[in-house]
Amino acid sequence: MLARVVTSKHLPHCLLSGALLAGFAAFGQQQAVPAPLVSPEVHPDRSVTFRLRAPGAQEVKLNLEGSQAVDMKKDDQGVWSFTTPPLEPDLYGYGFSEDGVPRLDPNNSNFKPNLLNPQNVFQVAGSSALPWEVQDVPHGVIHHHFYHSEIVGDQRDYYVYTPPGYDANPGSRTLYPTLYLLHGYSDDASGWSAVGKAHLILDNLIAQGKAKPMLIVMTLGYGAPAIVARNTAGFRDNDLRQRNLDKFRESLLSEIIPMIQSQYRVSKQRVDRAIAGLSMGGAETLYTGLNHPETFAWIGAFSSGGLTEDFAKQFPAVDSRVNSQLKLLWIACGKDDRLIDWNRHMIGWLKTQGVNAVPVETPGTHTWMVWRRNLADFSAQLFR
Repeated sequence: MLARVVTSKHLPHCLLSGALLAGFAAFGQQQAVPAPLVSPEVHPDRSVTFRLRAPGAQEVKLNLEGSQAVDMKKDDQGVWSFTTPPLEPDLYGYGFSEDGVPRLDPNNSNFKPNLLNPQNVFQVAGSSALPWEVQDVPHGVIHHHFYHSEIVGDQRDYYVYTPPGYDANPGSRTLYPTLYLLHGYSDDASGWSAVGKAHLILDNLIAQGKAKPMLIVMTLGYGAPAIVARNTAGFRDNDLRQRNLDKFRESLLSEIIPMIQSQYRVSKQRVDRAIAGLSMGGAETLYTGLNHPETFAWIGAFSSGGLTEDFAKQFPAVDSRVNSQLKLLWIACGKDDRLIDWNRHMIGWLKTQGVNAVPVETPGTHTWMVWRRNLADFSAQLFR
């Protein structure tokens, strides 16, 4: 007698449905999705726990801004974790390294942009608001522009912060001073707004009467875009670094400043124009500002890096005569920054030339936590 092959078309509908449901349930039990992790978790004592699920990893490290990389520990569920000591209130960037490969935290949707090394970001709140936190004050507006650079030969962008009240009075004849604010190596044009929170710093300082209303222009800082390309010598290439400085300076002076003066109600007087920047942007600030005191009366360099110590070659006309043109030359660096020696040597050379500079050394390394404070301190002194 032949056995009858029973297929789904021979089964009653209720039996088929039950079989399918049972099968799906069994599959679901076998393929249970792990509960989402909480990372980072900021505790009441301001310590922070980081977690990453990576059961196959042999080693996972936490790279926390302002700290050395630390090893994380794995539990029996394949979750790696690390808890910090209590942290000072601030914004922090961080990322993971899984078996030597950089990783973002998949459980944190907050991140800071960077062309080479994007990171996640989190905040440790304090008992009072920091200058770069959103506060209940009038807010300015950030405008995003695009243009073709004839000098660099590409399409690029820049951001402009207008202070509270500027956009509400389009017919006003009031002319504002301008700060040209430059980002660091591997940042993009959004660095000072997305990460540095420059607009919030100025909102709060203006509301407190600690800073003058001003425009901030934040432009792309690469005169030679190849310097930030992956798999190249990049910033270590001396010729490329010099070309980057020269082309950026040319573009800023002949393209960006004229565009700003035609698009916005800004003063064209040099005493109403400042330039400042961090790291690579600090080097660009010194190289552009000190060599063009007829254009900038206020110069702020934060943790500058990218120039050589052949100061006489890079600043051939800089001597004591520049004191009559500059309202402020402010050179800051973190005491634990790897660039502190170069900055000290620069200040020492300026002294031999009879140039008045304000040296500022603060706690900290090469981080945004230093540069936000630099901007708050520097901008409060401008246009007085």
